[in-house]
Amino acid sequence: MADIVKELVSGVVESVLKEILKKTAGRTTTKRKKRQTRSATTGRFTRKASTASKPARKQVSKRRTVATRSRQRGS
Repeated sequence: MADIVKELVSGVVESVLKEILKKTAGRTTTKRKKRQTRSATTGRFTRKASTASKPARKQVSKRRTVATRSRQRGS
């Protein structure tokens, strides 16, 4: 009797695991695509005029206050 119950439980667990693994396998997030603009006259896709990008800003180090330092030391 115990053998039948054990077999039944293991069968159920196995099927549930298979179901879970089947759903998660090979799933990737969808990549966002930028919308293309169409030409008003021809209806074809047009290339956007690339604007000159600004240079990256220089990072400024933040000075920690005494209160922040003591709070960090306490934890």
